[in-house]
Amino acid sequence: MRDVIIIGAGVSGCAIARELSRYELDICVVEKESDVCEGTSKANSGIVHGGFDAKPGSLKAKLNVQGNILMEEMSKTLDFPFKRNGSMVICERPEEVSGLEKLLEQGVKNGVQEMKILTREQALELEPNLADGVYAVLHIPSGGIVCPFEMNIAYAENAAQNGVEFCLETEVQSIEKMEKGFRLHTDQGTMEAACVINAAGVYADVFHNMVSEQKIHITPRRGDYCLLDKTAGSHVSHTIFQLPTEKGKGILVSPTIHGNLLLGPTAIDIEDKEATATTAAGLAEIMEKSVRSVKNIPTRQVITSFAGLRAHEDQGEFIIGEPEDARGFIDVAGIESPGLTSAPAVGLYVRDMVAGIMELKEKKEFVETRKGITRFKELSMEKQNELIRKNPSYGRIVCRCEGITEGEILDAVRRPLGARTLDGIKRRTRAGMGRCQAGFCTPKTMELLAKELHLELKDIRKNGRRDAQ
Repeated sequence: MRDVIIIGAGVSGCAIARELSRYELDICVVEKESDVCEGTSKANSGIVHGGFDAKPGSLKAKLNVQGNILMEEMSKTLDFPFKRNGSMVICERPEEVSGLEKLLEQGVKNGVQEMKILTREQALELEPNLADGVYAVLHIPSGGIVCPFEMNIAYAENAAQNGVEFCLETEVQSIEKMEKGFRLHTDQGTMEAACVINAAGVYADVFHNMVSEQKIHITPRRGDYCLLDKTAGSHVSHTIFQLPTEKGKGILVSPTIHGNLLLGPTAIDIEDKEATATTAAGLAEIMEKSVRSVKNIPTRQVITSFAGLRAHEDQGEFIIGEPEDARGFIDVAGIESPGLTSAPAVGLYVRDMVAGIMELKEKKEFVETRKGITRFKELSMEKQNELIRKNPSYGRIVCRCEGITEGEILDAVRRPLGARTLDGIKRRTRAGMGRCQAGFCTPKTMELLAKELHLELKDIRKNGRRDAQ
């Protein structure tokens, strides 16, 4: 019997795994997909929220603000990109200023620092491309942007470095309570653990309801996005929000951490927990509503669109804790926005819960830091030449759009929890994320993957489980 099984290898599950890997525990992360970061965590805005929107006193508010504070330190410790670019919430009419004032008041109660309501003229000094209809804005300097893939993968790799086992392509089919602990029936066999942590995203209600009579319900909330080329990335410098509604923070316009421009998301409640296809109506809504925030958006520079599902629990709150009738089973459910921001704090919060279930003895040789993939194009010419002399594979460009070298792709395959699919390479290196959307680099990336994994080219997958191909 294991000490801890974590269901779900998204950013919450991996942040928890990393924090628990500090201790002498037998830990396994079970994930039905072929890689970490394959669910909600792979398709979101990449925004580090300030914490002004969550209801004061809620768990969302507490973990949002804590996570925001921790993000800078964690980005350095685990080597993933993060930037405090600041956020703005716009209003379009004088009578809507009261909405900004309410958000300001909430933010102050939640502990958010240095927020201020700006007039249109003051806001234009910071963001010249604000739409002509913008009347005033709430400025939140602590807002930021992060790469959700690299953050998720960084937590997972560091957890793996510290002994956590990742059972990928392993789908939990049922869970039963035992006299002590739980038995998980998966498509790869049976597993048992003293403690189970349910970080299964849109499926968290399914697993919770298998062990508890206190039922919960999660609605998949689909969000469509449009991503623009890097030539549009400087159109705004802040993340621009509209006044939030009951379904979320509305359509945003934001630079990404890698220099693109992002528009979205929509908020459409659906039933299918796997329905991540974009719709014409959703993309049209993005284009229609984004221009209310920012003018002259170069929409001809859209290079791709995508959709993700948020796990919306009926009460609109994070559910983190043990059901009364299933002690040792810890839910991490309903983790929608600001879940990405909250992840560092969620890891600590759940660690403390596990400490109440079993004794936590610190490891003597815990590896605190993780070093990410070397970004060749970010090096000086001198360091590039030095690296090529040591390893000639860094002298061969594979992805022209993003300037990704063969050396970076090989590193992505060979490192802990290495890439096994084209999308795995893409999320770790950005090969295929540029303007041509992998049109040029796919054949060479496939060739490298096949050689490293000792597979035939026909067996290389874009994504997904082996048995689903």
